Amino acid sequence: MCAYNNAAQWGGFFMTKIPCVLMRGGTSRGPYFISSDLPSDEAKRDEILLCVMGSGHPLEIDGIGGGNPVTSKVAIVSPSARAGIDVEYLFAQVKVEERKVDTSPNCGNMLSGVGPFAIEAGLVKAADGVTSVRILNLNTNKVIEAKVQTPGRRVTYEGSASIDGVPGTASPVHLAFLDAAGSKTSGLLPTGSAVDIVEGIEVSCVDAATPIVLIRSMDLGKTGTEAPAEYAADREFMARLERIRIAAGKQMGILDAAERVIPKPVLIAPPVKGGHLAVRYFMPHQCHSALAITGAVAVASAVATPGTVAFEMVRPNSLPMDITLEHPSGRLDVNLDHLPGSQEPVARVLRTARRLFEGHVFAS
Repeated sequence: MCAYNNAAQWGGFFMTKIPCVLMRGGTSRGPYFISSDLPSDEAKRDEILLCVMGSGHPLEIDGIGGGNPVTSKVAIVSPSARAGIDVEYLFAQVKVEERKVDTSPNCGNMLSGVGPFAIEAGLVKAADGVTSVRILNLNTNKVIEAKVQTPGRRVTYEGSASIDGVPGTASPVHLAFLDAAGSKTSGLLPTGSAVDIVEGIEVSCVDAATPIVLIRSMDLGKTGTEAPAEYAADREFMARLERIRIAAGKQMGILDAAERVIPKPVLIAPPVKGGHLAVRYFMPHQCHSALAITGAVAVASAVATPGTVAFEMVRPNSLPMDITLEHPSGRLDVNLDHLPGSQEPVARVLRTARRLFEGHVFAS
């Protein structure tokens, strides 16, 4: 039971009625809210989100979550009074079986829907052709620029762009992560080293868009090309991966990693389909069916950072360059380049989004 002072009577019962838009953002899906439509108190807000999504049940049967981490996500968007920022975006990962909301990470897939949502909500004025939306992610205090297709000053979702993990084609949304390093820690290499020893194996702790722990799959007895379900079935492997994640998190300065979804463990292996790396990204207790955008930015940044396990595996050319990452649903390209006067790379990715329905969601 959740309580909120915007309750209205519906069918003889008092229920919370909240405007929202359900959208697919990249390879994720979830409700998008205007922040002013939710309680300003964090505890009350989180209770509403748990009710809305149906958290605490493996199918999230009493809510609109999909019973999977990639469909149990929430985007909260607000106008911004900060110079050079159009909107602010808070991402919430609502856990499926635990009644818990985690706002420590960002989600780059849900981010791809923020620009279109903000324009259609009247938070950003559309240009004729392409509208640039500068987004401050409140989870990481980092800025991302989204370029949204707006012919005739209207958002269009129809187009010829395709991304692996999503059927069909749609209008492209171009995302540029302008200052990704140090999203939740002290910097790109939060331990101060490109390689650390954790639980007896070499790892690279990298923080760009999200903190990750890069591990060579062979060091854990895996090929790095297994299907996600194969990892879940190997309980001994999953337990060891969690120990590595928590220990690495402490070295990165994330002392409560056991209670959070960061850092994310990532297995890397030599490519098998013509890319640069085969990648298996964990969320963190389940292997992603595709690849998180923030995770892809972090992996690509590691490829461009001398000494990391990813750099040593790829041996990349100088920037600018495209890094192709193979994941369970296909491939994802990350373009890396330098902004003038900056030593750290800017990462650019192409995503798509689709508005699925709009209306009100109810929480009892």
